[in-house]
Amino acid sequence: MKELTGIPVSTGIAIGKAFLFIEDEFPEIPRWPIQKAQIEAEWKRFTAAAKSISSGLHSLIERTKRDKNKEQREILQAHLLMLEDADFQEQVRERLEKDKQNIEWSVWTVAHNLTQKLLASPSAYLRERAIDIADMARQLLSKLLSTTSVSLADLAEDVIIVSQDLMPSQTLNMDKTHVKALIMDAGSATSHTAILARSFDIPAVLGLSTCTKEINAGDTLIVDGNEGKVIINPDPQTLAAYTSALIHFEKMSLENFMLGDLTAQTRDEKRFRLMANIELPSEAGKAFKFGAEGIGLFRSEFLFLAADGEIEEENQFAAYRDVIKAAGGRPVKIRTFDLGGDKIFAKFFPKKEKNPLLGWRAIRFSLAMPEIFKTQLRAILRASAYGNAEIIFPLISCIEEFEQACALLEEAKEECRKSGRPIAETIKTGVMIEVPAAAVSAAILAKKADFFSIGTNDLIQYALAVDRGNEKVNYLARVLHPAVLRLIKTAIDAAHEAGKPAAMCGEMAGFPRYTPLLAGMGLDEFSMSASSIPEVKRALRAVAHADCVRLADDALRCSRRDEIKRLLDAFAATHSALGDAR
Repeated sequence: MKELTGIPVSTGIAIGKAFLFIEDEFPEIPRWPIQKAQIEAEWKRFTAAAKSISSGLHSLIERTKRDKNKEQREILQAHLLMLEDADFQEQVRERLEKDKQNIEWSVWTVAHNLTQKLLASPSAYLRERAIDIADMARQLLSKLLSTTSVSLADLAEDVIIVSQDLMPSQTLNMDKTHVKALIMDAGSATSHTAILARSFDIPAVLGLSTCTKEINAGDTLIVDGNEGKVIINPDPQTLAAYTSALIHFEKMSLENFMLGDLTAQTRDEKRFRLMANIELPSEAGKAFKFGAEGIGLFRSEFLFLAADGEIEEENQFAAYRDVIKAAGGRPVKIRTFDLGGDKIFAKFFPKKEKNPLLGWRAIRFSLAMPEIFKTQLRAILRASAYGNAEIIFPLISCIEEFEQACALLEEAKEECRKSGRPIAETIKTGVMIEVPAAAVSAAILAKKADFFSIGTNDLIQYALAVDRGNEKVNYLARVLHPAVLRLIKTAIDAAHEAGKPAAMCGEMAGFPRYTPLLAGMGLDEFSMSASSIPEVKRALRAVAHADCVRLADDALRCSRRDEIKRLLDAFAATHSALGDAR
């Protein structure tokens, strides 16, 4: 038995046999010289192949419209845009005329150069986009060479796909009835394969690095898409435990579906609001299926990273509008670009900072780049006319930063009015509480902010001076550290004293064991990964708010983390809906 750990990108548990699906980066590309007189004939071959693929994509897009599958449609449309992109076609034509080599070689050369450029990007999101270029090139080359490749559409039995990296077209065409899970060496939560896995409700763990080397065809695998684990050839005890967990997970999934229409309230009817965190517009629909009462955090920087740093106002506007319309009047809190730190972009961050997490990031970047910032603000303002939009400013550390951001927002409003663009008459603005300075000065910030959103991931690392990515010290990043709880409580109390609501969008908000503690501390709104919403709702409905307040009071009097953890363990022992504390 061996265990691998990767990135959990689609929840669920699967047990089955491994099916290794490994292909070379490209088929072997023939190369031969051509005469100038042959260029047009070669170009016609290219346009015919492109037209054929384009026709197939259009048909698939129409099918996704009938099926109302927005996630698949957006990926297919992205491929179609790349295929029909005038710049890409121009590069292929120029390469054909310059090198005077066959069209297959020209396509491969252009695609290879583009993918290498993306793979060299410091942005993980852009590196993921390289696979889309490779996918499009593979389809073109297969058409030009009249070759066929191994297909996942003709699987004869239930399997778990093990691959280095799946092309989006391969994922779209696979036989979903026989694919029980996906695991890959490459990939991230924002890759198209991850998006499709979530769309298909197939458990998936990506970023495993060595799964294709560690796993043999036919091996028995357990894929835990909740924890990001893959167990190879489990022993009988582990297999039995996961078989039981799978049965339980399927039962809970049904119960979670039944919870969808129930309110998020305690036994003594204290009401809370449960929201979803999203990174891409395509995730909004699934969030509402899980019972989200709105979008508590839209991480807008992923739009910026996806567009190679050149995202135009119209594209941003369309993305925000789509999410706001999908929300149907429910609130959508859009966090302005949180770039820098671990989300750098070479165009604006050409030199590596010595300590990027303490450097030029988030609101600091936005205030230093007012035209980029105002472009985003105008896009949000215009989208606000379609529903209920709110704005969150990240990494605020003082009132001056918030005031500067609000001043630029007013400028953006005036620019929209002058151009005749409709916007909402009022739009709420909030502060991310994620540095100790913001928590300590929360009473000052609460006088001007409409709401707080507590980001525990950053708050913990800044409060405790712990780099979450450093394996030597990340064990110190403890949610239940007394200092962290006191900072959270300070922010909540300051918001309430000013008559403002306090939300939390960090990882802590989505962990049921902490739900009673946060409810007792006075948190009004929990925002989390959509799949966590039913579990948190179940936790709230299992407890009385009065008991939660007593639990929080006791926890805040503790001086040690282990004391707080024992309190939560004892409380959970009498409430089966709560999980383990971290």
